[in-house]
Amino acid sequence: MNILVTGGAGFIGRWVVKKLLLDGHRVAALDDLSNGRLMNIEEFGDNPDFLFIEGDIKEREVVGKVFAGGFDLVYHLAASINVQDSIDDPRTTYENDVAGTFNVLEECRQQGIKMLFMSTCMVYERSLDEAGISEVHPVKPASPYAASKLAGEALTLSYYYAYGLPTVVVRPFNTYGPFQKSSGEGGVVAIFIRRNLRGEDLNIYGDGTQTRDLLYAEDCADFVIKAGTDSRADGQLLNAGLGKDVSINELAYIICKDKNRIKHVPHIHPQSEIQKLLCNYDKARSLLSWQPRISLEEGIARTSEWIAVQGVNR
Repeated sequence: MNILVTGGAGFIGRWVVKKLLLDGHRVAALDDLSNGRLMNIEEFGDNPDFLFIEGDIKEREVVGKVFAGGFDLVYHLAASINVQDSIDDPRTTYENDVAGTFNVLEECRQQGIKMLFMSTCMVYERSLDEAGISEVHPVKPASPYAASKLAGEALTLSYYYAYGLPTVVVRPFNTYGPFQKSSGEGGVVAIFIRRNLRGEDLNIYGDGTQTRDLLYAEDCADFVIKAGTDSRADGQLLNAGLGKDVSINELAYIICKDKNRIKHVPHIHPQSEIQKLLCNYDKARSLLSWQPRISLEEGIARTSEWIAVQGVNR
């Protein structure tokens, strides 16, 4: 197929691009490089089936020109992804995650192209359910980022119901692995590993009892691609995660093995914190026969090796 990946130079986007190329597809990656990085996709530069396009999904003319080539499938991953940035500057997050999504959806509608929308587990209401959070769990937009993702979800599914356009919404839980940034927010595993390799303390927001369900990047990419290529996912909303959660305190100890180097600092956005994130991915397992393959321990080892090779100061 001829496939477009918006946000294709981003962390998850580059893994989706890589797997699609390995599967024999032609892939165009559209990215404005506000979050993505050219280093993420440099290994694909000599592949004749890969095309990188620098452009912004907020610009309708740019999106129209990109779609002029014709695509069979669109993976829409481009987005503003930082919770704190969305609190400080909600307009930018809205324009990227809602208005930009509308532009992509409209092109897909006009050409009858299936679109997958990448959402997030951050849309969910807090839960202490040991069975994990399923797709029917209540949502709570505790940040403009979560609200914008929920709006993007609703738009995406409305095109399925109103126009019969094949669309699917996915909510991966906390994804990590090689190529994730180790600065800013959202890359807690990468941040902890880099600080550990430097011999620095590991700083935890709040008391560290909050838990995360950590999904390795290649497992996430496999899930995203399955959801996009399998018609059984059309019109569906699907979770993906490891199915096991770990507290941030435990995660820090797994990585550094020294409690004296684990420090707690004031939370930057406690109002948007979800205390327990544990994924129930039964729907994806039954519908798509998908399940994660990489354990947390193996994923941390692979990520540590990659960061060490890259150099801890990069």
